[in-house]
Amino acid sequence: MLIVTTNDVPGREIEEALGEVFGLTVRSRNIGSNIGAGFKSLVGGELKGITKMLHDSREEALERLRAEAEAKGADAVVAFRFETTEYAQTGTEICAYGTAVRLRG
Repeated sequence: MLIVTTNDVPGREIEEALGEVFGLTVRSRNIGSNIGAGFKSLVGGELKGITKMLHDSREEALERLRAEAEAKGADAVVAFRFETTEYAQTGTEICAYGTAVRLRG
């Protein structure tokens, strides 16, 4: 499954647009991450626990997007984006979205 941020695939022609596809996950932070982040904010530096959670969440959202596109018969997703929303400092929503397409040839 080819996933690109552009509106087309260089060197390929879009035969058919199959519609929007999404991959969504919502993750809550554990109490240890929140406490560690609070202490880390005093001295600065990377919040490794939160970085890992966001990385894992993006991978999960991307895999769900890929599965939805495959279910529609797509061989590519164009105009791919991530959107992240934080909920009351307790959880984070990651949404991967784009347009599922079938490429010619």
